[in-house]
Order: sequence, then structure tokens, then C-alpha cells
Amino acid sequence: MKLIPKINKKESLLLLGHNGLIGSALLKQLKIRNYKNIITVKKNKIDLLNFSKLENFFKKKKPKKVIIAAARVGGIMANVKYPFNFIYENSVMQNNIVSLSIKYNCKKIIFLGSSCIYPKLWKKPFKEQDIILSNLEKTNEYYAIAKIAGLKLCEAFNKQFNKNNPKFITVIPPNLFGDNDNYDYQNSHVLAALMRKFYEAKKNKSSNVEVWGTGKCKREFLHSIDAANMIIDILEVNEKKFLKFTGNKFSHINIGTGKDYSVNEIAKIIKEISGFGGKIINNKKFPDGVKRKVLNVNLFNKICPNSRHSKNTTKKIFKENIKKVYQKLNEKKFKSNKNTKFNLPI
Repeated sequence: MKLIPKINKKESLLLLGHNGLIGSALLKQLKIRNYKNIITVKKNKIDLLNFSKLENFFKKKKPKKVIIAAARVGGIMANVKYPFNFIYENSVMQNNIVSLSIKYNCKKIIFLGSSCIYPKLWKKPFKEQDIILSNLEKTNEYYAIAKIAGLKLCEAFNKQFNKNNPKFITVIPPNLFGDNDNYDYQNSHVLAALMRKFYEAKKNKSSNVEVWGTGKCKREFLHSIDAANMIIDILEVNEKKFLKFTGNKFSHINIGTGKDYSVNEIAKIIKEISGFGGKIINNKKFPDGVKRKVLNVNLFNKICPNSRHSKNTTKKIFKENIKKVYQKLNEKKFKSNKNTKFNLPI
């Protein structure tokens, strides 16, 4: 019987985007899981869009593994208003990181994708094979195109240079929530925006809370800590095992719970947690986005059968996780995201 080598947790691991929602959760869980040599970099120290400065960093640090959690992210309104920032910054950033990882002999890359890469008109939970490179949701198509390009960049490298040993893996999470989320109304995602709305409505004794769109569209949500652990589970998977289940046809994998909820269901859950006594009103002038977005996680469960984090699928656990995040809300968290700028990045 051939032994599968254990992952070396003393090797240098570069975590990019460690202050964000998923990045901070990854940093916390990597430490808990006994990774000894985690490298992080502050945004104000090295601009990931600046190739020469980033190369000097890679040349000095020479990381053996890289997790790309850094990205330009935002909600529907930000994506609609600032399309150039979303496609340009994400494309340049990921190209810089992947090319330098190759040049400086990185052993493994985990690139964080997004569920928005899947087509908008799809009734069943998305499988990894369902990327069709068309029919993207218009409200975030520029971000989606950049993420697809990053996914295909990793896939192409594996096919051409690591055919029997895929080392560059894209992980596709659903909507995430947790500590260090963005609560700015213009740039936040739906769950964070709703938490803030109910928090402020309760504090200000408002009579109603406005929910954008019809509230009928459905989304899958995953707590950032569960997502972080699932990403680390994939990091620790032997490449040959990954190849066994993918057949080198693709180099990406979904993570999540496989359960989805309508936006109005989410609003009702947060209303109950917050103790808000007013009404929920749907403003149908705002777009819904994709009608349903939920991921099929069967591949993850096959590759990582012992992971307990994909098993946190009950509505009770989902409510408990929302409650934990909601109870930590305060005004400072709302103010901390106001400095998000969308300047011309050239």
C-alpha cells in the first residue's frame, strides 16, 4: 500500500487578503490547524497590482504555497457602478500572483473563485462542469469574467505543465458571511446589508425595513469559518486524489452546504434575531440578480469525506451562525468600510 505524504505545515504559506472576510477566517484557522510559517502582507505595504514590487516580495519570501483570498469585491450596486475596477483589478492581481508563483517555484496555489461564474438561468444546484462561459448575470458579469479568467489560468497551467499532478486549484464558495464582513450599503452583499438594516431599524425604532428586489431570489450562504476550513481541507488533499475525481477535465471545486434560502426568508430570520417589530417591505425597483444560486458539493464530499464543515447544513445551525455575527455588530463596523475607493487603478 502506497502511503500518501502528509502536508508539510512548516513550509512557507503566503496568504493574500488576510484582513478580509474569508482571509481573516483563513488566517485564524490555519493557526488553529498548526501551520507554522504563514506569510501575510498589508495592502498599504505592497500593491498587488504593482508587478515589480510584488516580484521583489516573492523573490525575498519564496513561498511554497499561496492562497489567493485577495480580490476587489462588492455587492450588486458596486458591481454595476464600477465595472472597470472589478474586471481590471481582479484580472491584473491574479495574473501577477499566479505568474510569480510559477516563476518562484510555488508548489501549490489555492485561488478563490466565486459562484457568480455560473450561468444565471439554471434550475439545479451548479456542478463544476456547468461553467459555460456565457449567460452570466449582468449585474456582476465583469467580476465574473475576471474570476473565470483566473480559474482558466490555473486550469491551463495544470493541463500544460502539471497534467498528472494538478497543483493550481480554484475553490468556488457560495455567499459568505461572518466576522470582518463589509456593511457598507453600496458595497456589501445581501446578508451583511440586511443585518445592518435591521440593526439600525431596531435602534432608531423605524416602522419598516426595506429589502431590495422581490425577495424571492434564493441564495446559499456559508459561514466564513466553515469556508476557511473547507479551503484548508482542499489545500491538504493529495494532488493525485484530486486528479482521480476530476480526471484532469477541470481544476476547480465547489464548497458550501448545498442549501439555499430566499432573501425574504433571510430577512425574516434576521428580523427575529434582532427583535425588530416593524414590517418588511420589498422595493421592486432594485434588481434581484440571479433567481437561484446554490452549489452542488458532491465532489467536495467525495474528495474530503471526513470534513465536518460541509455537514453544517441545518437551518438551526444557519440561524445560530447569523445570531453570533449579529450579536457582534456595532457602529464602528459600519464606519470601517466607508473608505472603500474606486479610483482609476492605472
